[in-house]
Amino acid sequence: MGKKLLIAFDDSENAMRAVESVAMSFAPDSHVTLFHVAQDSSALCRMNSPELTPLFKHEQSEFCTLEDKKHDLVENALKDAMKLLAGMGFSENNITFKHEKTRHGVARDIINEAENYDILVLGKRGISGIREFLFGGTTQKVINGVDNVSVFIVN
Repeated sequence: MGKKLLIAFDDSENAMRAVESVAMSFAPDSHVTLFHVAQDSSALCRMNSPELTPLFKHEQSEFCTLEDKKHDLVENALKDAMKLLAGMGFSENNITFKHEKTRHGVARDIINEAENYDILVLGKRGISGIREFLFGGTTQKVINGVDNVSVFIVN
């Protein structure tokens, strides 16, 4: 019987490499969930006050347009990921997509979701060593915070 796999997913090359690694490394009867955590920026898009400067109003509009584009990019990446998995023999009935707005931070939300799975699959981000040392990357935070779940990291 296949495992329950959670793939931390976005529109990045790292996430797609994680999907490819799952397709090549795990049995096709595994249940795969592509899990996307999005920053909740809807409050900024709805903000409308006479005190807001025209510059902010213009930037607000541009920002909300970018948010819509980001959503479209994730949707397209999802379609590609599902095609890839199905092409490697994974049943479409065993592939799900779960999308959530950030509740407690991206890393904490991934950790909380991972409790329901056998294996968590993460793509390693390419942030600089200094930045990761000072602030910690999402992958590092997840690794340090997850308990009782195996973590599979893809470079």
